[in-house]
Amino acid sequence: MGRLKERFQAFVNNRWLVFVAAMWIQSCAGVGYIFGSISPVIKSSLNYNQRQLSRLGVAKDLGDSVGFLAGSLSEILPLWGALLVGAMLNLIGYGWVWLIVTGRVPVLPLWAMCVLIFVGNNGETYFNTAALVSCVQNFPKSRGPVVGILKGFAGLSGAILTQIYTTINFPDQASLIFMVAVGPAIVVIALMFIIRPVGGHRQVCPSDGLSFTFIYSVCLLLAAYLMGVMLLEDLVSVSHTLVTIFTVILFLLIFIPIVIPIVLSFCKEPRDPTEEVLLPKPEQQEAGKSEQDAQEQEVIFSEVEDEKPREVDLLPASERRKRIAQLQAKLFQAAADGAVRVKRRRGPHRGEDFTLMQALIKADFWLIFFSLLLGSGSGLTVIDNLGQMSQSLGYDNTHIFVSMISIWNFLGRVGGGYFSEIIVRDHAYPRPIAIAVAQLVMSVGHVFFAMGWPGAMHIGTLLIGLGYGAHWAIVPAAASELFGLKKFGALYNFLTLANPAGSLVFSGVIASSIYDREAEKQAHQHHIPPQISGSIFSGMFAQDEPLKCEGSICFFLTSMIMSGFCIIAAVLSMILVYRTKPVYAHLYGKSRT
Repeated sequence: MGRLKERFQAFVNNRWLVFVAAMWIQSCAGVGYIFGSISPVIKSSLNYNQRQLSRLGVAKDLGDSVGFLAGSLSEILPLWGALLVGAMLNLIGYGWVWLIVTGRVPVLPLWAMCVLIFVGNNGETYFNTAALVSCVQNFPKSRGPVVGILKGFAGLSGAILTQIYTTINFPDQASLIFMVAVGPAIVVIALMFIIRPVGGHRQVCPSDGLSFTFIYSVCLLLAAYLMGVMLLEDLVSVSHTLVTIFTVILFLLIFIPIVIPIVLSFCKEPRDPTEEVLLPKPEQQEAGKSEQDAQEQEVIFSEVEDEKPREVDLLPASERRKRIAQLQAKLFQAAADGAVRVKRRRGPHRGEDFTLMQALIKADFWLIFFSLLLGSGSGLTVIDNLGQMSQSLGYDNTHIFVSMISIWNFLGRVGGGYFSEIIVRDHAYPRPIAIAVAQLVMSVGHVFFAMGWPGAMHIGTLLIGLGYGAHWAIVPAAASELFGLKKFGALYNFLTLANPAGSLVFSGVIASSIYDREAEKQAHQHHIPPQISGSIFSGMFAQDEPLKCEGSICFFLTSMIMSGFCIIAAVLSMILVYRTKPVYAHLYGKSRT
């Protein structure tokens, strides 16, 4: 009995249990990705035009991304408290929207609807922050895979929620809003006490590589299964019984990863855990020295960092260590002789722990931010307008494309984390090179949307989903490598502001204005009196008759503009790659032979 209790305690404190619970929370937490399915319901119920709907989309993106409060609360409250706050925000925001759409409460003005959408989606920042902070601290040497998998499940949540909605067979589409309000809150409250740091760096075992391989296999199987189910339900008429069976299998696939902490805790003999290497070797060797000696060493190491030639970091590991040791010895001797005066360092170097204010004065941080703004902002514009884009090209069922982009988004995140980890681990090359590749892929996807060729919606959805998803696996991992883990929550939540900033420009201004202009032209040609929209920001919260645009011309110019901005984003990412080569050579090159 005592042994069983001990093993149960090990199970509760197992870092893989925290990781799996975080995956489950993320699988229903990305409610913003289903906005393309609920926006047509809101548009028709409240008689909005495209510009007004875009304002709701921008409010949704702001809610997704303004996470300063979530980051701050995660440092003050226990993580379960932050998750509880997020669940309440999600329930209140979307619950009220559902009451309005179904006519149970009076209709509010557009600005109030924007506030409700903002509040409902802001809960997602609490879910993301708690999941990422706990798991990155528990898996400090596997940041790429952990971030990629967690963000991947957030991206997949749109497809999961859509499948559950299809199974429950609600009487009207507005019920999808009700499910978005209630479902995530129930799951988060059920799991919130599991999500916490558990000293995961002391739980390393030889089977970790196999465990990650198993998780990746489940991810690929889950994505392939969902894609097959969605296509089948779209192409042929499927009975409700069969849909229910599909959903049961979906839940089984989502629950399968729990076998990892069960096996590690109950089926294996306990062993002394190995602690991951968290500090560079020179710092480990000096750990036993007095504080004064440690400070003296730190100053010397900082001086070595400043004085060494740039090309030293690009040498093979053995030669680099030899050159740095020679330079260090010279500096020690010079300092002892009084020939040089060792200066005190003014702030952390890249690769060390930064505060947000320290990071904000670094060019590398702003390169990441603006590259993310242009790349992910254009992808988010597609996600927000996918319902209208598919309708303009003659597709009646918009849910299939929302589900497909969720699946590709998921694979982009999982694949982005996996392949970027290979780049840094095996080649000691900067992780942002993977962001540049993703942005070039997205630029091609935007061209397909612009042209409106047969099958362009499917190919464009594939390319944009993969590229957009890769951003959110690679950027958090790169930020933690360049600016440290100590203030990761604040740094991550600041970078997510790039999403609504890009969406405000692309969706709230460019896409909506061009769409309404083309709709007015078509209304004039068909002798339908159009509503005059005026300037871009005039009548921002006014209600006009909805305008409908048909054909590829509706989003042609918008998509071509976004394609160009993705190319600019790739150039910014390549500048970041050039600037951070020495940093990655220092962080990962020492492990290469």
